[in-house]
Amino acid sequence: MTDSAAQSAGLKIVADENIPALEAYFGDLGTLERYHGRTLSREQLIDADILLVRSVTQVDQSLLEGTRVRFVGSCTIGTDHLDTQWLERNEIFWSAAPGCNANSVVEYVFCTLAALEIDWHGRSFGIVGCGNVGGLLQQRLHALGVSCAVYDPWLPENPDASELAKVLSQDIVCLHAPLVKGGTYPSFHMIGAEQLRQLRDGSVLISAGRGGVVDNRALLTEIQRGKRFTSVLDVWENEPDIDTELLQHVDLGTPHIAGYSLDGKLAGTRMIREALCRELGIAPKSAECQPAVTSKEITGDSAEELLLQMYNPRADDRRLRAAAGDVPMEKAFDLLRKEYPERLEFSHYKTSAQTLGDEEKRQLEVLGLACS
Repeated sequence: MTDSAAQSAGLKIVADENIPALEAYFGDLGTLERYHGRTLSREQLIDADILLVRSVTQVDQSLLEGTRVRFVGSCTIGTDHLDTQWLERNEIFWSAAPGCNANSVVEYVFCTLAALEIDWHGRSFGIVGCGNVGGLLQQRLHALGVSCAVYDPWLPENPDASELAKVLSQDIVCLHAPLVKGGTYPSFHMIGAEQLRQLRDGSVLISAGRGGVVDNRALLTEIQRGKRFTSVLDVWENEPDIDTELLQHVDLGTPHIAGYSLDGKLAGTRMIREALCRELGIAPKSAECQPAVTSKEITGDSAEELLLQMYNPRADDRRLRAAAGDVPMEKAFDLLRKEYPERLEFSHYKTSAQTLGDEEKRQLEVLGLACS
């Protein structure tokens, strides 16, 4: 520990128990207390200096007023769970980790298509929300030679910018918008009954941003009217107490884990440590806590088979459906996230599969798999 860090030692840090590598990244700064993020209370924070959360904790006046918390770090990409205006008025520094799990979500999209046996070659993509996740997906699609249309009113200069109706008319529609309930461009229930009817027959809808962007009851009604499109939900309204009837009707459902690669979660922890170091005026943490693994060799006869060896979302779908019948969904949903198995991103794998053509190898390399 540096001299500056030593001067800062003695801080009390309260953190969501599901944040990885807490001891490695924050243990040198003081004492750590871990709690369930969804039930975190003001009483647990009275004498805390630093609060570290994920997206399940609502951080606002009711949680922090009367405490001595001066720094709030969210080890996730979104901020809709933070009352940033109240934090700033009360001179509480806050930081999130934008982009930390963007690559993980993009990998989820392609593995989902592989699991559903949907060939994306020659098909068009629509992206709703083109921030860190949607923007990375757009970059990958361009590198793959795939056309896409983008709806993001905050980024009107995007070269693929289109009206929402046009984006929803594409073959594969990916939702990555943040949840915004007010202002000029609210996204809450942006995809409602009218927008769902604009999806073309035979299309695919993948929602991996925020659950409230889609009106879940409207989605259920549209699916029940007659299956016209393939539906994939990773995010849901009212998490963790999600609509189990809707779960029964979607083609693939997962418990908000699209960005849950180990790489992405560790990146979030690291980014918040870096933000805290800037605020405290101390040297950044030099030790890296990335997964200590060597490249894993995988083999397969097709690109789809290789993708599913690295990550198969069907396993998450099965676990979610099975859990729905064992305990109340609100407990099952959070338990699945807490006990989520280690998932490494594609960059940790390599293949020398001889059955792949040069173009298949190029595409897999664009997605991050090393091919020889």
